[in-house]
Parts: sequence; structure tokens; C-alpha cells
Amino acid sequence: MNKQEAELLGDEIEMLMQERAMLLKVVGAAAVLISHSTVQDLSDEVVECAEKLSKALNALREETLKDALEAVQT
Repeated sequence: MNKQEAELLGDEIEMLMQERAMLLKVVGAAAVLISHSTVQDLSDEVVECAEKLSKALNALREETLKDALEAVQT
């Protein structure tokens, strides 16, 4: 790998890390929203969407979800 390729790879990694940080904030905010919601507060359509979101959040690795919640708190 030459110097230019290494620089391009480094730039790509940096971009991916920034995108991960933004996605962690979105996931963290979604998790907080779901944790503070009750079925009584939501319409049937919103409950259905919240259930899908909840399933997606539950499918995450525990470490990723912890990182997401931490990202939202900072």
C-alpha cells in the first residue's frame, strides 16, 4: 500500500467513525424515547412503529446500545 492509498484509507475510516458517532446519537435518542413512552400515550399506528423500533434496538449488541445511550447523554 502506498502513501496515497494509506491516506485515502485513513480518510475513509475517519468518515466512518464520524458517521458511527452520529448514528449512535440517533439510536440513543430512539432508545430514550421508547423507554419513556407508554402504550396509553400513543396512537395504534405509533405503537406499531414503536414496537418495530424496540425490536431493532433489542437486536443491537449490548455494548453498542450502551455506547448509543452514552452518546445521547453527552
